[in-house]
Amino acid sequence: MKIVTFGELLLRFSKPDRLRLVQGDMFTSKYGGSEANVAVSLATLGEDVTYITRLPDTPVGHAGAMCLAQLGVDTSHVLYGGQRIGTYYFEPAAGMRAAKVIYDRNNSAYYDLKPGMIPWREILRDADIFQVSGITAAISQQAADATFEALDIAEEMGITISFDINYRKNLWRYGADPRETLSRMLSRCDMMFGDAIEFEFVSQHPQPPFTATDSTFQMQMDEYREWFDELHAHYPRLRHWLMGMRNIVDSNHHTLTALLWSEGELLQAPVVDIPDVVDPVGVGDAFMGAYLHARRIFPDDKQKQLNYSLTAAALKNTIPGDFNLSTHEEIMDVLYG
Repeated sequence: MKIVTFGELLLRFSKPDRLRLVQGDMFTSKYGGSEANVAVSLATLGEDVTYITRLPDTPVGHAGAMCLAQLGVDTSHVLYGGQRIGTYYFEPAAGMRAAKVIYDRNNSAYYDLKPGMIPWREILRDADIFQVSGITAAISQQAADATFEALDIAEEMGITISFDINYRKNLWRYGADPRETLSRMLSRCDMMFGDAIEFEFVSQHPQPPFTATDSTFQMQMDEYREWFDELHAHYPRLRHWLMGMRNIVDSNHHTLTALLWSEGELLQAPVVDIPDVVDPVGVGDAFMGAYLHARRIFPDDKQKQLNYSLTAAALKNTIPGDFNLSTHEEIMDVLYG
């Protein structure tokens, strides 16, 4: 199986030791970004994955591609051009203080991406899955146009399209209607992932509360089934819907669960209690990467696919940075240990 992911590679800056951005005089930096995170997760799990982006032809841009290549991702089709790499500043949560994300992506190499720049037919020629997210269309109008170009070609070539809603309201600044744009993307896709808040935004359907403080929480499955049936009626092409849920008990204590609606069947993963969160960034990307892998290795067991994916997402909370570097063996040890 060959998987192609497409999105903007970012450079993430944070202050060490949970300092606020206004404190101290030193930043730490890591590469990341949703689709790159999915690619790294897939490569770590042994999949053949190609990552497509546009980076500046500078040492910083080449270092980003090298970082992914060292982790097993094929970066041979990365496009170089533009002036700068997109960045974001992350201030982690601490106690009652919420986490903070500040984006600096305007006029990045990806921001200036345009249709026709990427040879999609060549890249997708032997691909089985094309993975993209709502972020790819949120950065600029030209990047959105390039995203829909890729979706149209992947659809024409009969490639399975996998989508992560990834709604980031602070990114939609160029005038497009995010709900309408995300809806058009969803209508082209075969499988998707989003958290419950993103599902609510796209569908305008109130979510049943997820207030788990430990693993004994009972889900309102009848309400979720009604919601998924309604969504499928609106987007009939989508045959596999994945919904992640997180409850933040406090900054270091989270609970997670997930649902899979697949061709009329609704499944729930166990509620996972994570009492010592190290870094919550990229948890959804870890889930999506693990799910694509699990569909290949457990093709006839949807419950195992879901449980495996949630376990990978839970493990990501223990790993600093955007990337989930958990191996298949580590995920299985936690899942069945």
